[in-house]
Amino acid sequence: MEGTSKAIAFITNDAVVLGILMAILAVIFKTSSSSKTRWVKFYKVIPALLLCYFVPSILNSAGIISGDSSNLYFVASRYLLPSSLVLLCLSIDLKGIVKLGPKAIIMFFAGTLGIILGGPIAILAVSAFAPDLIGGSGPDEVWRGLATVAGSWIGGGANQTAMKEIYGASDKLFSAMITVDVIVANIWMAFLLIGAGMTEKLDKKLKADSSAIEEVKKGIEDYAASNTKIPILTDIMIICAIGFGGTAIAHFGADLITPIMQTKKEFLEAYRLTSMASHFFWLVVIATIMGLVFSFTKLKSYEGVGASKFGSAFLYILVATIGMKMDILAIFDNLELFLIGIIWMLVHVIILLVVAKIIKAPFFFVAVGSQANVGGAASAPIVASAFSPALAPVGVLLAVFGYAVGTFGAIFCAQLMQIVSQ
Repeated sequence: MEGTSKAIAFITNDAVVLGILMAILAVIFKTSSSSKTRWVKFYKVIPALLLCYFVPSILNSAGIISGDSSNLYFVASRYLLPSSLVLLCLSIDLKGIVKLGPKAIIMFFAGTLGIILGGPIAILAVSAFAPDLIGGSGPDEVWRGLATVAGSWIGGGANQTAMKEIYGASDKLFSAMITVDVIVANIWMAFLLIGAGMTEKLDKKLKADSSAIEEVKKGIEDYAASNTKIPILTDIMIICAIGFGGTAIAHFGADLITPIMQTKKEFLEAYRLTSMASHFFWLVVIATIMGLVFSFTKLKSYEGVGASKFGSAFLYILVATIGMKMDILAIFDNLELFLIGIIWMLVHVIILLVVAKIIKAPFFFVAVGSQANVGGAASAPIVASAFSPALAPVGVLLAVFGYAVGTFGAIFCAQLMQIVSQ
């Protein structure tokens, strides 16, 4: 997802910006691990991960740095994200994840259903007291722009772009919708991160049994503990080779597959699979597959010297670069569109919680099922790792699944929004 930022910033040198972001992350991690009472109380209320997004966004909104003029997000999403996926999936326990049962998939589809129904419900709700807000004509029809949000919230950036091409939203409308997408999605993500810190209380309210999740988490942690040793330089170099080597294979594969898929655009459009013509789609998919393949080899032993910690570090750098693309003041530029987005997200949340209550699903499945839809491959593993770094692969797998169904769900949602907008 991309946000709007100030065109001119006080600091534009990416080397300086990267240093600032790393310093911010270091301070957050240092204070969040402090035993001092004031910091313990502070981080009980404000999750450290949320600050990793929020502090860079403040610098962006203040014009100190700029997400628009920086290439750091591109580098982090194209190089560090796939490396992170490879390293986080290295320790994955597929048998354990299968033991999680069908609740993870049910919650994922509950999240998808919430987005599909939330769009038209939000339009109907707003049109009841402010019909002018959902008007427009031609490429500026609001429902066309909302279709791109549906693509992002069910699948990801590739699906969002596909919706823009399919429904022809104007660039101006698309830009406004990206702002709605980013701000509303990150507000909800903030609540999920806060919820991750009180998951036991929430599970009790949902009457959920989280024993299967604890088993998977314990199995991965026990494996890491039984193989733990102090890494030497050779280990660190091999971990880097695994992560960036997997990324190289992912880029190589994506470079080969994407042009082939683009020659099949008519076929893909006919079956609403245009996201499969995206380079980023194949990059994420292949990186995830590489991590899964490596988990069946002797390379898995490198989890014992901190492979997943490197993956988590890469992921947090990505988090900071995502944060610096957010303009927290942009919410005031399109208040009427944000109203639609907030109602839409509330429907998504209500459906998730109702289904979770019915099937007694743990809050972890609520959070990851939601982010696999709304956030995609960049944020689903981040939210999962807020519960435990060992659970990050669950977020990865569901997010990749979200890419596959994103365009189908978004088209269905767009058609419903078009109908209620007439």
